[in-house]
Amino acid sequence: MVQIGYTMMTEQAGPRDLVDHVVAAERVGFDFSVTSDHYFPWLESQGHSPYAWSVLGAAAQATTRIPLMTYVTCPTTRYHPAVVAQKAATMQLLSEGRFRLGLGSGENLNEHVVGGGWPAASVRLEKLEEAVGIIRTLLSGFEVSERGRHFDVRGARLWDLPDTPPPIGVAVSGDRSCAIAGRLADLAVSTEPKPSLLAAFDKYGGSGKPRVGQVPVCYDTDRDAAIARAHDEFRWFGSGWKVNSELPNPAGFAGATQFVRPRDVAEAIPCGDDVGAFVEAVRPFAEAGFDEVALVQIGGDHQEPFLDWAEKALLPALRDAF
Repeated sequence: MVQIGYTMMTEQAGPRDLVDHVVAAERVGFDFSVTSDHYFPWLESQGHSPYAWSVLGAAAQATTRIPLMTYVTCPTTRYHPAVVAQKAATMQLLSEGRFRLGLGSGENLNEHVVGGGWPAASVRLEKLEEAVGIIRTLLSGFEVSERGRHFDVRGARLWDLPDTPPPIGVAVSGDRSCAIAGRLADLAVSTEPKPSLLAAFDKYGGSGKPRVGQVPVCYDTDRDAAIARAHDEFRWFGSGWKVNSELPNPAGFAGATQFVRPRDVAEAIPCGDDVGAFVEAVRPFAEAGFDEVALVQIGGDHQEPFLDWAEKALLPALRDAF
């Protein structure tokens, strides 16, 4: 059975609202939750971007059952990997074992704020691979002192360690990231339901490990209003990782998506209140072999009606289907 998750999308709601939303998601029966970790929203219309790790800490205290996960954190630029390891260990303790650390190679949108330029994708993946090794070693309780190709770590050690380290997920989008995930991660993360990605993940050692997908949806009893909101806040979604990882700010995303039409968004994202359309949006992930799929309800002010509808209609339909 495919587990269905809820996304705390930090780009579209403030920190207190995000915690309230995940509390409600736990109450209505979502199986797990994930949290984006950005410095900027993709588009100004989204309007938010609080510090994800503070939100996660608050969520760990406000909930009791629902698993928590970063989807995803870049451990190479805005954060040093030794600091990410400390964050993850603390979250695992606060949540009493409900945390998973999702990692990725990052986006210029969020990482440029600390300066130093934005390296080529090949270098970003080199940095990610090195960072995962540092994080895993620290979470295992060992001291790390090393000068690597990209990171200098001097006498780092975590003093508050959970009995069980948080599982590490790595975002996959191509052969190189699949190789890193297959060899070094406990699970794969992807927003694309491509069987080829999971096949590559398996080839490099990921066979039998969980794989977590994510799909945007836009619930509203008024389908036209849902389409308009999805277009206003999420039209960037179809640009793909190669484009999205390079754009530097919301203005760049606005320019890159200026010719995307509402009907284009409606073809890619289920909008309205047709349960069947939402089920069909999840189906490619289930058929590709994903074990878990997190839903993103578009619109920070539209979470409560979505969660109510999910409890009554959507979650039962998804569990019947998958």
